[in-house]
Amino acid sequence: GFRAVSFTLHTRDLLSTVLDILNSCSLSTEHIQSLNVNSQPHKEAKSTLNRPIKWDKTYYSFTGFKDPEEELEQAQRVETTLISWLDGNEASAVKKLKKSLPLRKELERLKFELSHQLQLSDIRWQRSWGIAHRCSQLHSLGRLVQQRPEVLKHVKGRTVVFTDRSGMSAAGHIMLGTMDVHHHWTKIFERLPNYYKLQKRLLFLEDRISQLLGGIQVIYIEELQPLLTLEEYYETLDNFYNKLCDSRLPFHPRSLRGLQMILESDRYAPSLHEFGHFTIPTVCDPATLQWFIFAKAQEARENLKRKEEMMITEKELIDTSTEKFSLDRLYKEPSVSSAQMIDCCKRLLEESLPYLQGMHLCISHFYSVLQDGDLCIPWNWK
Repeated sequence: GFRAVSFTLHTRDLLSTVLDILNSCSLSTEHIQSLNVNSQPHKEAKSTLNRPIKWDKTYYSFTGFKDPEEELEQAQRVETTLISWLDGNEASAVKKLKKSLPLRKELERLKFELSHQLQLSDIRWQRSWGIAHRCSQLHSLGRLVQQRPEVLKHVKGRTVVFTDRSGMSAAGHIMLGTMDVHHHWTKIFERLPNYYKLQKRLLFLEDRISQLLGGIQVIYIEELQPLLTLEEYYETLDNFYNKLCDSRLPFHPRSLRGLQMILESDRYAPSLHEFGHFTIPTVCDPATLQWFIFAKAQEARENLKRKEEMMITEKELIDTSTEKFSLDRLYKEPSVSSAQMIDCCKRLLEESLPYLQGMHLCISHFYSVLQDGDLCIPWNWK
């Protein structure tokens, strides 16, 4: 694990400084001391001062880094309320939104044309890139279509996701890394037949795991799980399957049909999500896994039923809020749960907010005006 260390720079001498830092971190200094380096004798400071470096205000304005003193002052001020924040930020958001409108239309046009031309199911973005950035990515894909139309013959019916790396995702979507050049994208499109074969093997593996666990369905949820490539997810499933085969858990066939589970490699204890699916660590002890699923099966079924009701309620509240405030769009970040979104919308509907007319409102965990004019407010606003 990690632990915090702190040290004070006693002298201007480089060697002494390096030795002080290594000693503060309990690291060996033998390899440094054995070097033949001319150094002034180490002089201990009379007193140890534990103070942060204080930069001039121009340093923060030039680098864009946050000024800790300014942040402290803001935190000490009266707590931000939704009304006061909208008062101070509406004008800026409207200005940015108006500026982005032509680009938004261009984005919709490009997305529609490419989806129709390639017969794609959808085009998505993993991260909240700006509209201009998204348009440039679609233009780039459009150029590839013109230059190498033959390599895109296997994309029909698929979803393309612009993300940080290229490949095929665990959900079966074609990932195009935004930092990759056309050569990398071309290689991905050429490898699609092999990816489809691996995907079939993956689905078969999920089915085999399901049979060993009493019919529980293995699923992958993009919004709640790390973005994995098809190869990474297949390896995760394969390791888990081999572990189950070795343990020979006595699940009655089809006794857990209707239940769902996801696999995660960065957890150590199983859990039950509010939406009814089990989150199972790949390192979970088989006996612990069996006991947990049996103990929580009924609660899982109740949560799954509640999920359907919650999704309907959430959609109704989003539609009602969009209509009442004449919003152009109301959406939430993936990290905001349905329960949080429902609570947020219910409280919004009790307010009179003329500021929101024609705006794009994102429910998040913080206040912010995005570069294209979207308003972000925390779900638990005051």
